[in-house]
Amino acid sequence: MPHPTAAASPYPHLLAPLDLGFTSLKNRVLMGSMHTGLEEGRDLTRLAAYFRERAEGGVGLIVTGGFAPNMAGWTKPFAGTLSTSGAAKRHRVVTDAVHQAGGKIALQILHTGRYGYHPMAVAPSRLKSPISPFKPFALSARGVERQIRAFVNCAAKAREAGYDGVEIMGSEGYFINQFLSLATNQREDEWGGDYSNRMRLPLEIVQRTREAVGKDFIIVYRLSMIDLVPGGSSWDEVVQLGKAVARGGASIINTGIGWHEARVPTIATSVPRAAFAWVTQKMKTEFAASDITTPLVTSNRINTPEVAEQLLADGMADMVSLARPLLADAGFVKKAAQGQSDLINTCIACNQACLDHVFVNKTASCLVNPRACRETELVYRPAVKARRIAVVGAGPSGLTAATLLAERGHTVSLFDAASEIGGQLNMARQVPGKEEFDEMLRYFRRRVETTGVELHLGQEVQTSALNGFDEVVIATGVSPRDPKIPGQDHPKVLSYIEVLREHKPVGQRVAIVGAGGIGFDVAEYLVHEGGREQSTTLNLPAWQAEWGVTDPALAAGGLATAAPEVSPPARQVTLLQRKAGKLGAGLGKTTGWIHRTALKHKHVKMIGGVNYERIGEEGLLVSYGEKRENPTWIPCDNVVLCAGQLPLRTLADELASQGKTAHVIGGALEAGELDAKRAIDQAARLAASL
Repeated sequence: MPHPTAAASPYPHLLAPLDLGFTSLKNRVLMGSMHTGLEEGRDLTRLAAYFRERAEGGVGLIVTGGFAPNMAGWTKPFAGTLSTSGAAKRHRVVTDAVHQAGGKIALQILHTGRYGYHPMAVAPSRLKSPISPFKPFALSARGVERQIRAFVNCAAKAREAGYDGVEIMGSEGYFINQFLSLATNQREDEWGGDYSNRMRLPLEIVQRTREAVGKDFIIVYRLSMIDLVPGGSSWDEVVQLGKAVARGGASIINTGIGWHEARVPTIATSVPRAAFAWVTQKMKTEFAASDITTPLVTSNRINTPEVAEQLLADGMADMVSLARPLLADAGFVKKAAQGQSDLINTCIACNQACLDHVFVNKTASCLVNPRACRETELVYRPAVKARRIAVVGAGPSGLTAATLLAERGHTVSLFDAASEIGGQLNMARQVPGKEEFDEMLRYFRRRVETTGVELHLGQEVQTSALNGFDEVVIATGVSPRDPKIPGQDHPKVLSYIEVLREHKPVGQRVAIVGAGGIGFDVAEYLVHEGGREQSTTLNLPAWQAEWGVTDPALAAGGLATAAPEVSPPARQVTLLQRKAGKLGAGLGKTTGWIHRTALKHKHVKMIGGVNYERIGEEGLLVSYGEKRENPTWIPCDNVVLCAGQLPLRTLADELASQGKTAHVIGGALEAGELDAKRAIDQAARLAASL
């Protein structure tokens, strides 16, 4: 039942307190653990500022990114570790910041096991993981005992540091998972073999941690409820462990989904919202049958208060874990509580500035909110002197600059020749699997309204119209690059703009010139008849069938034994690039494989290392390699040009020729791939400085 004080809210279940007996959480939102890169080093003031904003934004319980309990558990050399009183003292800046803001915070204890990117990695057996080049050392029985003691010591130091609790990371394929699975645990001693032996490790860790920290300290256990890998746990095993952990001292059990090596997407934008909440609900039913009342947290792709409220109202979980949505908007909970959910900057699950950054050792941030993890350096202070500023171009960079400048107190006029805001976003949102871009547009429309930006659409701006402004920002975006293929004036040739924006008819056989992000998007669009109407992102059963996800009670690890069920492609598509090698190599570090796999499911042919010789009635003539060998016609009804972009900066050049200065940002400055992350970041930094 919702709490009486929350009942007047539009989100009574989400905002209801949660009584843990010895303490209470003010609502049902847990900020899920995310590694940001701020955990490394001795100075944690930036991490403190990052968490302070989320605590001020109303989160019920924050969970930090993973901290190793010892060197063997490092994610990489010199990764964040908590094992000494000196380190605990350094963490006080974090816990004090959160407590001063009225929040609660738990430290995640993360031992990576064979996932560790360093030569000291240890695991139950000497088996290399597919995501690290280092083969781990197999632990002796005494070595296992040392790791358990390291977990317990880390929890004790977390309490010493002022944390309200810890989360024991028992999912995502890390150290504890590696003991649970026969695929990674080939031991024959008391830590291997039968499942009762394999599950001893997490039970010993939880029980001994509870003894060490006392009864008045939160212990969250992250339970892998669906492994999504061959050799994953059966449902009976997951339930057995879940119940034992609950009885062994866990205050809360959080849902972990999939190992990092799983070949099933779990958090990308093409994954349906709340795609795995049914697994948590399944465990909730098991707990209820055994009279276990330990709260369960559901996780993954929950990015609006409406989705979160519905999950809780339907009894699928007791809490919701939001990770990246709190990168996108630190004030998510506060805005929901104040009835201002329309002002929430929604996470679009693109991974481009969060996970993609972390996997290349860069500090995480957020495409839609570049201030995330930059709270001490990117500050939007009220303008000392209000100025009249013109922003030309209402794409992502222009919208970001205009709304932030207006919010700071400047008078801003935003111009665009189009009849609607959004620029290239209006094409991206047409692509099946990119429905979340609707949220980005919704947010920007609302921001224009609330910040008081004067919007002038359908106006091709001349330099003379910019004379009365103190500052001019040029965010006019990009134009398609001309690939100069002989015969490209043939009627069967279309640009990506004609396909995605103008919806011109496209035949059954299509050749796509260019295999960057736009080429992949156009291919995805064309293999779905009717575009988004067929998108599995909006159809959970169809998405599960496509990726082979099933009930773990039917197949261990939740991987279906049958071949994936994919609807036939609407068209026969061939995707081509000049560069030799893998197509889509420039796509996101953590999402490129998903796009490639999705197109392979739809039988898209991918050909690299080609020269475009000419376009004719027969189709597209290509040759191969530097010697232009083996000329081959690719029969097709249409050729779609996706050969990159050039900066659209005519207006900027005209101003420069008149001796007038302007600030050029986004695609107008540098085209490259359609890089909204870079464009929005540039706009935010400019808006903070003017």
